[in-house]
Amino acid sequence: MKVKLGDIEMAYIVKGDGPPVVLIHGLAEGKESWLEVQEKLEGFRTYASDLRGHGKTTLGSVEGTLEQLGGDLIAFLEEISGPAQCVGYSLGGTIVLWAMAQRPDLVTAAVVTGTSTKVGRKAAVFFEERIRTITCDFSTFANVLRKDTKLQLINPGVDLDTVTAKRIDAVGDGGGYINAAKAMLRLYEKPLTPLLSKIKCPVTVIGGEKDIFCPRKAADIILSELPKGNYHELPNAGHLMSLDQPELYAKTILTTLQRNNYG
Repeated sequence: MKVKLGDIEMAYIVKGDGPPVVLIHGLAEGKESWLEVQEKLEGFRTYASDLRGHGKTTLGSVEGTLEQLGGDLIAFLEEISGPAQCVGYSLGGTIVLWAMAQRPDLVTAAVVTGTSTKVGRKAAVFFEERIRTITCDFSTFANVLRKDTKLQLINPGVDLDTVTAKRIDAVGDGGGYINAAKAMLRLYEKPLTPLLSKIKCPVTVIGGEKDIFCPRKAADIILSELPKGNYHELPNAGHLMSLDQPELYAKTILTTLQRNNYG
């Protein structure tokens, strides 16, 4: 399905029936990365969309800001799902937290997984290098993304080439990746963390035990500012928790959504 939101046409997948849940993917991913989770979120109507310039969603203007990406989520909540719980992975979690701070009437509770609200110097260099690679030498980006994906995985049974191919497909011509990477890079100079104290609704932070991209320290920074935050760690999982521990990942999200919705 597609919907016109401002200057973009956003593609999304809807599954199930019940209270609404909006799922936001990470950098170099697409709405399809949520498919297995969507199948397991029984009792909820789930919406998984492609971010601006990812998958089948058009790029529109490029501002390279969290405000732009968060504004897209707010527009989707206003036009399609209505007030909803939101689940965001990595970049998606950062977007959810921004939107939650701006519009508590639309984001009623959140689950953020593998998420950071502050970018350190090492991560800033990572984003700068990836932006430079995809801009100046796109032909080598597939190899770079394959190496990044390998570092995000713990489970040796995951087919690295298949996962990388799906991520390359979601990246497309790279415009959306650059736009989103620039948004994350801005968190080096201006972290999102100070806004978290404005969030009064429940937020569950899920982290992978062996995540080197968003380690426990990133979760602790978020939790230190949230009035109603709690943490759940997935054992034997790296940054790509949905692939390292697919059953436990989906179950943890479902249990949290149920608790938020039904008390």
